[in-house]
Amino acid sequence: MTILIFLIILGIIVLVHECGHFFVAKKFGIRVDEFGIGFPPKVYGKKIGETEYTINWFPIGGFVRIWGEDPTEEHLTGPGSERSFVSKPRYQQALVLVAGVTMNVILAFVLYTLSYMIGMPTAVDNAQDASVSNVHLTVTNVLPKGPADAFLKPGDQIESVSRASGASLDTAGIASTTQVANFIAESKDAAVTLGLVRGTQHFTHTASPKAGVISSDPSRYALGFSMSFVGTSQYGLWESITRGAERTYGATSDILGGFGELLHRIGAGTADMSQVAGPVGIVNMVGDAASLGLVWLLTFSAFISLNLAVINVLPIPALDGGRLLFVLIEAIIRRPISPSIANRVNTIGFIALLALMALVTVHDVIKLFN
Repeated sequence: MTILIFLIILGIIVLVHECGHFFVAKKFGIRVDEFGIGFPPKVYGKKIGETEYTINWFPIGGFVRIWGEDPTEEHLTGPGSERSFVSKPRYQQALVLVAGVTMNVILAFVLYTLSYMIGMPTAVDNAQDASVSNVHLTVTNVLPKGPADAFLKPGDQIESVSRASGASLDTAGIASTTQVANFIAESKDAAVTLGLVRGTQHFTHTASPKAGVISSDPSRYALGFSMSFVGTSQYGLWESITRGAERTYGATSDILGGFGELLHRIGAGTADMSQVAGPVGIVNMVGDAASLGLVWLLTFSAFISLNLAVINVLPIPALDGGRLLFVLIEAIIRRPISPSIANRVNTIGFIALLALMALVTVHDVIKLFN
């Protein structure tokens, strides 16, 4: 089921992206040869006008085949070349290229807006905060290789904490997360039992705190997770639109900052690739989000859509950003880049992207068995 949900989410995100390219290309009179759902080989196709609409075997997103996007001499000077992508004014080429990214940002905004209308998870200071409803003590982060890493996930709700001696805390009656952290630390290495809720599932898990889990305080005993009081904030349409726009802007800024930091660390040789997830890692995260409820799944999908937008706008050959860079260079030098050079650079970029994707996927699989 998790894989099916992942394929549906990825399919919607990629199709929305490709619809952006498709409709803007059509608007400017550029010939679109194919709009495909999934990737070849083809299962079914129907030609409407000059465009063939196809359904393909591999159900991961889709694609648009725009005539002249990978130019040859035919697209520059051949019959009908005036309708090729490469023959259009530079600003029209640029708008076709950025349309996909724009649609992903719009999709994220819509998903965030819906989430605020349904009820957005919101961190508050304590369980008695009256500004939100349905407040629970919630896990916000789990440290890798800590005692909690084996059984806790972000989004899990903590109902109670108890020791074998009988001492316990009911998290509904506490005023600060520090009470829980101190209760666990004071247990030393004696086992504590957490009463947990994940989605609709109630369960308990027993684990022993360890010293050295928290790098800033190595003598303190801990299970290795952070927590916050999280409730639900629900808004009307216009307030949801405003907050959806703010969340979209904030998330995009965070993603851009994260990519910038990652590229800087890669250049310095200090990048931690364990924090980078490929398809396998994302499947697991989709499963976690789905288990927590619809709003978590919607906000996670919005975040993935924004990630796709940011990745595509990077000036890397074979991506929209790389093609946009070519358009900019052509505008500066006032002549087309040689089709053979452009296609060769895009091919090299595509191969490099496939190699990177393979490397990240292998890393994802290794993490599954660690």
